[in-house]
Formats: sequence, C-alpha cells, structure tokens
Amino acid sequence: MMDPTQHYRRWRWLAPAGLLTIGAGLSVVGQATLFKTQQAPTRRWVLWGTAGLALTNAGLSMLGDSIKHRALYEGQQSTDRVKNA
Repeated sequence: MMDPTQHYRRWRWLAPAGLLTIGAGLSVVGQATLFKTQQAPTRRWVLWGTAGLALTNAGLSMLGDSIKHRALYEGQQSTDRVKNA
C-alpha cells in the first residue's frame, strides 16, 4: 500500500503529463485531418490518425490514473485526520 505522499507525487506527475499527451494526440489527429483534406495518400493520414488516437487514449488513461491517485491521497488524508482527532 502506498503512503499518501507517494499518491500525491504520482498525481502531481500524471495529471499534467496526461493533459499534455491528450493535447498532443488531438493535434496529431488534426494533422491527419488536414492530410486527408489535402488528398494525401490514404496510408499517410490513416497512420497519423491512428497515432493521434493512440496518444489521446494514452493521455486519457494517464489522467484517469492521476484522478485515482488524488482520490486515494485525499482518502488517506481524511483517515489520518480522523485517527489523530
């Protein structure tokens, strides 16, 4: 079981990394859309779109994991306050 400090550190790292990864993934999907509208070869825009969706999903997973760690941190902090009262 992780202590509250470990959950907090994990949350502080994962939340911004997840948001940056989501943004990068959406940018890559946008670029794939531009390739498609410019009549680029199908292989090019499909690969870019797939990579963009993979990045977006990875970012969402990271953000979800960060929310879990924040909730665990808050829960352990609440439990510690009740024990110490």
